[in-house]
Amino acid sequence: MLNRIDLRGGWRDPRALLPRAQLDVSVAVEKMRPLVEAVREHGFTAIRDATHRFDGLLLDQLRVPAEAIAEAESTLEPDVRAALLETINRARRVHADQRRADVTTEVVPGGIVTERWVPVDRVGLYVPGGLAMYPSTVVMNVVPAQTAGVRSLVVVSPPQPENNGLPDARVLAACALLGVEEVYAVGGAHAVAMLAYGAATDADGTGHCDPVDMITGPGNIWVTAAKRLLRGVVGIDAEAGPTEIAVLADDTADPVHVAADLISQAEHDPLAASVLVTPSVELADAVDRELARQVPQTKHTHRINTALTGPQSGVVLVDDLAAGLRVVDLYAAEHLEIQTRDAREWAMRVRNAGAIFVGPYAPVSLGDYCAGSNHVLPTGGCARHSSGLSVQSFLRGIHIVEYTEAALRDTARHVVTLAGVEDLPAHGQAVQVRFADADPSRPSADVEGAPA
Repeated sequence: MLNRIDLRGGWRDPRALLPRAQLDVSVAVEKMRPLVEAVREHGFTAIRDATHRFDGLLLDQLRVPAEAIAEAESTLEPDVRAALLETINRARRVHADQRRADVTTEVVPGGIVTERWVPVDRVGLYVPGGLAMYPSTVVMNVVPAQTAGVRSLVVVSPPQPENNGLPDARVLAACALLGVEEVYAVGGAHAVAMLAYGAATDADGTGHCDPVDMITGPGNIWVTAAKRLLRGVVGIDAEAGPTEIAVLADDTADPVHVAADLISQAEHDPLAASVLVTPSVELADAVDRELARQVPQTKHTHRINTALTGPQSGVVLVDDLAAGLRVVDLYAAEHLEIQTRDAREWAMRVRNAGAIFVGPYAPVSLGDYCAGSNHVLPTGGCARHSSGLSVQSFLRGIHIVEYTEAALRDTARHVVTLAGVEDLPAHGQAVQVRFADADPSRPSADVEGAPA
């Protein structure tokens, strides 16, 4: 079922050979540009028109009433409530340990720099609602933002016809459990534009969504295109692509487990990537047999088949685990499983991955829900330079600089020298003018050590 790429026998740089979903976000950007501009210029009217066009719903009010959020929470099935509460609890425990403390450094006597960590003021959190509903994504976005101390949180999620034009009831219930009160029934690029620019949220103009400072959360290619367009107007977490799983496995791995884990991510999207990297042809053959057995038993067989047989999925055969480690580092998967002998030892050698799942009892599905880790992770190889969503995502480091007169006098000659090197003499003058013995007409002669 899976395509095979044979890298045995040596290679220079196999990146071009590795399976990867091919998405042209730049084309999507140009398609979404008119919609984003329409929301900026026309606000509610443009949002309502786009919602009618893409979701088949004509809404007169975008903000979800407080009573609808409360009702969704009160009617939540007990087992779903228990699962969400446990997910929230575990996520809070992990993210609480990510808090950063302010740090003050005495650079020289009388000269100190404090790095102060300040949360973003207002954040828009995008929760998808297309092929699947994601109350877990509410948790993964809200918990780190709340832990960071973000003062104002707003959730947007596409309206659902079966829920009277409101977002999925379980998404609303998760918002209620987390204390999020501002929720809008808007999805797609127009939701991102609404968050970035602000807009009226009802037909008579009495409701309004204020602009946010940052937008986080995964979405389809149209959401990603809008985030790219609006980067700079607002901060964004990342440009999310289709989900990915890579499994580094040897002959000790259970093919039943490996196949099930590859299927679990293929279930998300026809463009989802499922990649097995292994030195064992026997394991690759056994996983193929398991896929042939397990896929027909799944609910979303067609979607999974499309993902597993697409060019973004496959088996990569390597000479040994060391070569496999180099491959997974180059691939930089969103989710990486290590199912090998001494799995933790190999996991600790990985440099590029969104999240790493170690051994046979830490499947990616655990991380999607109840591991305590965050499931909003970099895709498309971006794990080579980016991290998943965390408390740090919502914090800004601000340097506070405090120097006494003596400390500034002591370093002034260096400032003047470097200002001269860069042909910015006013920079040096801004230091010299502060001293009682400085003569503004002779800025280069009055600070000890400065050139005459």
